[in-house]
Amino acid sequence: MGDSTVVVDETGVLVLAATPIGRVADAPPRLAEELAAADVVAAEDTRRLKRLTSELGVTVTGRVVSYFEGNESARTPALLEALLNGERVLLVTDAGMPSVSDPGYRLVAAAVEHDVTVTAVPGPSAVLTALAVSGLPVDRFCFEGFLPRKAGERGRRLGGLATEERTMVFFEAPHRTEAALAAMAEAFGTDRPAAVCRELTKTHEEVRRGPLGDLVAWAAEGVRGEVTIVVQGAAPTAEVANDPESLTAAVADLEADGSTRKEAIAEVARRAGVPKREVYNLVHGAGERS
Repeated sequence: MGDSTVVVDETGVLVLAATPIGRVADAPPRLAEELAAADVVAAEDTRRLKRLTSELGVTVTGRVVSYFEGNESARTPALLEALLNGERVLLVTDAGMPSVSDPGYRLVAAAVEHDVTVTAVPGPSAVLTALAVSGLPVDRFCFEGFLPRKAGERGRRLGGLATEERTMVFFEAPHRTEAALAAMAEAFGTDRPAAVCRELTKTHEEVRRGPLGDLVAWAAEGVRGEVTIVVQGAAPTAEVANDPESLTAAVADLEADGSTRKEAIAEVARRAGVPKREVYNLVHGAGERS
């Protein structure tokens, strides 16, 4: 008789499951199935998990462990061990898809490194929902997550995005929304179109659209709830000829529009594809001759 031995994959499966960003009715049907079948459920907040399973009418029979920013590094090895022992590990966060501005990346990276199967239960996403309802271009976009809390770091991050041509999506805390919008208006200009999406899919959902300057004034009255900000990208920049007259004129134009000389020199050098030192020498040489 031939060998009838069945080869079984000894490693488990890591399942990243999206959870509702607002209404429980938005939960994907597979979420309940995976919650009931998992050997281990790693949750960003076990109390929220308990409320979610209660509303879904699901009984979790596997082990439940917390997995949040504060213990993500310490808890990953044990979860990886469970996966290597053949267990099915389900990862859920408070809302949306794990690993997207939420815990999960470290565990996914560890699982991939050890050839463990990683799959997902697709579902609600604040990033895509806000982008879709913003009314701004959606053909090209980038997700920037949460901005730094400190004003200086926040300004530098946004300054680096001033010429980003893709539509940008940010998460923000309600009490920092006004400051974030003000910093965006300073970096991108008060006329840059944007949308503030608040409490998406919830009872008090609100999408406020308009120029950044107007949104700053609106946010000054106070903002509540979960906030996602969508900002239109910069208009494509015109190329600058790399002859001395064009370079110095372009720097002068940017300075007239409010850029510092340092910023103007860097931007013109980027547009023209020449070293910043070359533009610097031309500008300062022209200044000395005038």
